[in-house]
Amino acid sequence: MRVAIIGGGPGGLYAAALLKRLDPARDVTVWERNAPDETFGFGVVLSDETLGGIEHADPVVYEALRRDFVRWDDIDIVRRGIRHRSGGHGFAALGRHRLLEILHTRCRSLGVELRFSTEAPPVGRLAEDHDLVIAADGVHSTTRETYSPVFRPQVTEHRCRYIWLAADFPFDAFRFEIAETEHGVMQLHGYPYGAGASTVIIEMREEVWRAAGYDALTPQESAERCAKVFADALGGRPLRFDKSAWTTFRTVVNDRWSHGNVVLLGDAAHTAHFSIGSGTKLAVEDALALAACLTEQPDVPGALAAYEEERKPVVASTQRAARASLEWFENLRLYLGQPPRQFAFNLLTRSRRVTHDNLRLRDARFTAAVEREFGCPPGTPPMFTPFRLRGLTLRNRVVVSPMDMYSATDGVPGDFHLVHLGARALGGAGLVMTEMACVSEEGRITPGCAGLYTGRQAEAWRRVTDFVHRQAPGAAIGVQLGHSGRKGSTKLMWEGIDEPLPSGNWPVLAPSPLPYKPGSQIPRQLSRAQLTDIREQFAAAAWRAARAGFDLLELHCAHGYLLSGFLSPLTNHRTDAYGGSLDKRLRFPLEVFDAVRAVWPAERPMTVRISATDWAEGGTTAEDAVEIARAFAAHGADAIDVSTGQVVAEERPEFGRSYQTPFADRIRQEVRVPVIAVGAISSWDDVNSLILAGRADLCALARPHLYDPHWTLHAAAEQGYEGPGALWPAPYRAGSRRPRTGRTDAPRPRLSLSLDR
Repeated sequence: MRVAIIGGGPGGLYAAALLKRLDPARDVTVWERNAPDETFGFGVVLSDETLGGIEHADPVVYEALRRDFVRWDDIDIVRRGIRHRSGGHGFAALGRHRLLEILHTRCRSLGVELRFSTEAPPVGRLAEDHDLVIAADGVHSTTRETYSPVFRPQVTEHRCRYIWLAADFPFDAFRFEIAETEHGVMQLHGYPYGAGASTVIIEMREEVWRAAGYDALTPQESAERCAKVFADALGGRPLRFDKSAWTTFRTVVNDRWSHGNVVLLGDAAHTAHFSIGSGTKLAVEDALALAACLTEQPDVPGALAAYEEERKPVVASTQRAARASLEWFENLRLYLGQPPRQFAFNLLTRSRRVTHDNLRLRDARFTAAVEREFGCPPGTPPMFTPFRLRGLTLRNRVVVSPMDMYSATDGVPGDFHLVHLGARALGGAGLVMTEMACVSEEGRITPGCAGLYTGRQAEAWRRVTDFVHRQAPGAAIGVQLGHSGRKGSTKLMWEGIDEPLPSGNWPVLAPSPLPYKPGSQIPRQLSRAQLTDIREQFAAAAWRAARAGFDLLELHCAHGYLLSGFLSPLTNHRTDAYGGSLDKRLRFPLEVFDAVRAVWPAERPMTVRISATDWAEGGTTAEDAVEIARAFAAHGADAIDVSTGQVVAEERPEFGRSYQTPFADRIRQEVRVPVIAVGAISSWDDVNSLILAGRADLCALARPHLYDPHWTLHAAAEQGYEGPGALWPAPYRAGSRRPRTGRTDAPRPRLSLSLDR
C-alpha cells in the first residue's frame, strides 16, 4: 500500500508512524510545506484518555512523551483580584516543537519518508498514484476546498479575536484571568508546557479588540501591551511571540470526511475551540481510529467508511461542548456581576462536560464553598433549594414540563389527567404543569386536546388541583393557556403528528395565511374583530383557571402556536399594527398577556413560554428573544420559560445535551428576570449544575418524567437528601431508599489453578 499524507503536523505524523508500524511494508510519505522546526503555537495539552490510547498503540512514542510532559491538577480562576482554585482536573502538556521532534524521530526510525519545505503535489494526482491520501493540511485545507462539493464544509467565524503568546516561566495551574478594562473585557488562558515556559492566549471580543487599538499594533506591540494588562498574572514578566497574529476562531464541520481514497484528518475535518482542549488531541485520536480501521477492514473504502462512522459522533459531541465553551467566553461580560465562587463554578462547567457532581468528585471542598455561597443548607443539593415567584414558594427547582397528552374528550380532562398529573405531583416536583389548555374549541391542536373554555372543563381541572393540593402537600400545579393557531385541526400525535385530520377538520386561524407545511390547512388571517374575540377567550380561560385552583398560569407564546405565530417574522407577514417590526409583532401577545394578568389573582405568578430561536434563516434570533423576554417582563411576567423552535417545519435545530439552556441563560443575565430552562435536561446532575452556575432558576423536564413519575424523589434518594425540598408522601416512605439488589462483592470463584512455585 502506498500512502500519501499532506501535512506534517502532529496528526499527519502520528498517522504516518502508526500506519508504518502496523505494516512495515507500507510505503508512507509525508509532505510538509514548512521546515521541520517551524510550527504555530507553543504548548500542546493532551488528556489522560488520549495518552492511554497512544501508550497502547505505540509505547515508544508514549515513553518519549512521558519523559517531557509537565503535569498538574489545578485550575485557577482570577477575577477582580480574587483567585479561586479548583483541583483534581489532571492535565499533561509539552512543547509543540518537542512533540514534533518526537514524531519526526519515530517516523524516521520506522522508515517513513518526510519531505519538508515541499508543497505536496495536487491531491488529484496523489490519489491516482497512491492507494490512500490522508489530508491533514489544517484548518485552511486545500484538499477540503478542492473537493468542497463532496465534503460540503461549513466554516463559522466567531466573535472573539485571540493571539497565541508565551511566557518564560511555568504557571503552577491552568489559569483563567479576567481583566475589565476601559475598552471592555479581556481574558487570559494560560498553562505550563515545560519546566520554564507557559502558553498564554489572550482573547477578547472583536469590538473590544478594535476599541483597545490592537488592530493597529504589530505582534511585538500586542505582546507588550497584553503583558501590561495581565501584569499580575505574569508577575511583571514579558510575553513573547512566534509567528503570532490576532485571528478569529473558525469552527469547521464537514458533511463527509472522505472521497474515493482521500480522507480528511484533524483540523481539515473539524475544529473545536481551544478553551476545552487542543486540536492536536482530536487529530491524534483521528489518527488512532484511522489506523485501526485500516487494520480491521478488508479494503480502503470499508476502512474510510468505518473511520467516519466511528469518529464523527465523538467529534460532534466535542464540538457541541466546544461551542458552549466558546460562546460562554464570547458572552463573559454577562457573568461579571455573579458572586466570585459562582462565577468560578460557572466558568468550570461552561461546556456542560464538567458538572456539579463531577466537580464535587474532583474537588469537594471547592464545590461545597460554592454551595454555601449560593445559600444551600448543609447537605442540600442546589436543586432542592426553594424558589419564590410572587406569592408562590416552590419547594424545589424541578418543574414537570407541559406535555400534550391528547387524551381529553371534548376538551374535558378525565381520569387519565388525574392520574398523570397526580402521580408526578406525588413524585416530588416543585411545580407540575398541565399540557396546553386550549382557550377555545377551534384553538385545539387535536380532538384530544384539553381545554378551559367551558365550566365543565374547569370543574374537571378542579378535581386535579384538589388532588394535588390534598395528597401532595408542597407541590404546586400550574396551567398553560394557549391557542393552536395554524397548527390546529391535526391528528393525535401517535397517529401522525402535525398531519391534517382525515375528516372533521375545523378552520384554523393565524396572523397570516401561511400553512405550517405542504399539505397543511391554509389558515385564515385574523381580523381585528377576531383578535378581540381571542383576547377575551384567553381572559375567560384565565378566570376559569383561577377558579379551578391553579397556583400558576403560563401563557404559551412558543412552538408556532397562535401567539408564537405573531412573534416570528417567518409566520407574521402582516402589514397592519400587528406586523412588521418586533415591537409590532409583540403587540397582540402583550395585549393577551395584559388581559390575562388583569383577571389572574394578583398574588399568583404568571410565566410566559417563548421560542428563543426558530432554528431557521430569517426567523427569531437570540437577540430578538432577549427583547421579547424584556417586553413580557416589563408587563409583569414573573419568569420566562425558554424553549426553542417548532415554529416552522423547515427548522434545523442543533440538538444536544441541554441544548436550549444557553438561550435561557442569556435572557436571565441580560433581562434580569427568572428563567425556566428546558430542552434535553435529563439528569439531576444537569439540574444542579444549571442552578448552581446561575444559568437558570428552574429546570423543566418532560421525557424523564414520562420515564419515571417519581424522578424528583428518586433524585433525592440517589443524592442521599431527605430534607423539605423532597418530601415523600406518607404511603410511599417505605420506598424512599433504593431497593437492594443481588450481591456484587462476594468472593469470586477460582476458575484456574496456578502451578507456579
